[in-house]
Amino acid sequence: MSMDTRKLLGKTTADAIKEEIRQETEDLNRKGIVPGLATVLVGDDPASEMYVGSKVKTCRELGMHSELVRLPSKTTQQDLLGEIDRLNRDDGIYGILVQLPLPDQINETVILEAIRPDKDVDGFHPVNTGKLMKGETALVPCTPMGIMEMLSREKIEIKGANAVIVGRSNIVGKPMAMLMLHKHATVTICHSRSRDLPGICRRADILIVAVGRPAMVTGDYIKEGAVVVDVGTNRITSMEQVVELYGSDSPRVESITKRGSTVVGDVHPRDPYGIAAAITPVPGGVGPLTISYLMKNTLVACKLRRGSA
Repeated sequence: MSMDTRKLLGKTTADAIKEEIRQETEDLNRKGIVPGLATVLVGDDPASEMYVGSKVKTCRELGMHSELVRLPSKTTQQDLLGEIDRLNRDDGIYGILVQLPLPDQINETVILEAIRPDKDVDGFHPVNTGKLMKGETALVPCTPMGIMEMLSREKIEIKGANAVIVGRSNIVGKPMAMLMLHKHATVTICHSRSRDLPGICRRADILIVAVGRPAMVTGDYIKEGAVVVDVGTNRITSMEQVVELYGSDSPRVESITKRGSTVVGDVHPRDPYGIAAAITPVPGGVGPLTISYLMKNTLVACKLRRGSA
């Protein structure tokens, strides 16, 4: 029997988080404390420009100080390390974010590990990774934390649930597994070499997919009544693929005609409906959560350093 599948719209949670941040920031401002986020952009990649612009705008809307550091694409690793050292020592900056990807001459790992752990609002530093593993207070990657907030606010039971995570990246898959484990879920991490991937996924009460493969997870991966979280944002340019996934009468056809591309998740956009109890659509699901939690991490970093958390 087909069930009504509820859409989990991340914007609802993101807006609630941002409103809470705005109120807390106003309280800090009255005490003369202004949470500050520095974003470092190397080069002129258009997608990175758009992401950075959104972060700067959101920061200012919430009453935070925002510093945008623009560096040319030919910047050396040593020069970038010097800029990070300056920001590490700046008491008015509570969070540092280096926009990825970086140019080929720069080692991303070296750069990310140069950021002070207490200013690492992306949650990528090994110190924060280790604290997350141990269940200690830490700055945690924004997308997994945003997902946890959404599941909590949507009243989705994690304790005792079978959680299956498809994807093992350091940015989403691994931290997601740790966060679910700390909330008492039984966690399975899958990847491209997992045997009988559909069978493993069908055991999931909560299925989180972050693999970067458009529409890979179809209806036969999903247990009836499961909650499906689609983290994928894959840009596709084939009209044939759009029609196959969405149908010839979908607004996506007009979108790809006008823009030349459209975004699809890792989960098939139509298959889960009638099977899953709830699903995050793409776009409009997980996406809005990431930037709101970046702001939350900046606020948390400020409060931790000020001893008010």
